[in-house]
Amino acid sequence: MLPQHSSNMAEDRQSRRYPQNLQGVLQLAIDAGSSADGPAPVEPISEERSTWLREALADLCKGQMDEVEQMKQCLALLNKEELNGDGDRDEEDEDERESAFELLSDLCENLDNARDLMVLGGLDVCVSKYLCHPQSRLRWSAAQLIATCAQNMPQVQDHLLKMSTLPKLLQLTDSDPHPTVRVKALYAVSCLVREQDAGMEAFLSLDGFSVLMRGMQSEHEKLQTKSAFLLLNLLTSHPEQKDAVVSMGMVQQLVSVLRCPHSAFHEHVLGALCCLVEDCLKGLKDCRDPSLGLEELLRLRARELQGKEESQEELEFCERLRMACFRGHQPDDHGMDR
Repeated sequence: MLPQHSSNMAEDRQSRRYPQNLQGVLQLAIDAGSSADGPAPVEPISEERSTWLREALADLCKGQMDEVEQMKQCLALLNKEELNGDGDRDEEDEDERESAFELLSDLCENLDNARDLMVLGGLDVCVSKYLCHPQSRLRWSAAQLIATCAQNMPQVQDHLLKMSTLPKLLQLTDSDPHPTVRVKALYAVSCLVREQDAGMEAFLSLDGFSVLMRGMQSEHEKLQTKSAFLLLNLLTSHPEQKDAVVSMGMVQQLVSVLRCPHSAFHEHVLGALCCLVEDCLKGLKDCRDPSLGLEELLRLRARELQGKEESQEELEFCERLRMACFRGHQPDDHGMDR
């Protein structure tokens, strides 16, 4: 059985008129400190209040230790030998492992727990054993836990990058047979490369932009959306990569995506195209190529989006791109810029 989350303070203290959580304890300390600055003398803390404060802090410390114990028990379950019996027992074993991942992901929303899990070797188990697990639900559970631990945690990000986690995640994003695994893996990729210079360098060396392009061209809507959003985010935060991305033929590929039946993620595609024409002459030139037919496509798309409140941002990107590329522009006889 998996451990349950630590309970709140004992019921015999519930009726007391004191805070029941960490925020309340901190506020009590702040209030006490603030009163000390005033001109009036501070009355000594009552024995009852002092006792409650000691107990509350002890409970909080105990709760943190309980969470570490829960993580250790989850890891013990994930590390144990897997069953190779008949269907029902195997499925029960997989259910327990999935539940362990869910509990770990919940606990590791706390940054301290994420760091503790790294120290306990939990991330190593995720990468070495579960990203390549034959059961898809355990692959995506491992990717979800990696993402949860990595977001906003440079120490954890560095650890995962040194373990060569990124190439495994990109491979899952690109080719896993289960769409949920691909989406969760891409989420973990995002947590390793956004606002992370070393992660971005590794992403570039692994041709990560091509993985995003193929994600947008897939038939899975969530993967399309998340791929387009990450592309837009990376182009916005790393404008120095525009020339390299344009040289890959990204403009042509993005326009081909826009020609597919309309989808909500086209907003991010148009946003990425806007990025690629701003302060990037080659991107602008590619968009103006008459053989691409982008001007007419944008005119038609803007007409379709008019009056649709939910599409206003997409319409703004559409108009912004059209103005940047075609306002006052006249191609010469060979379709090249004057």
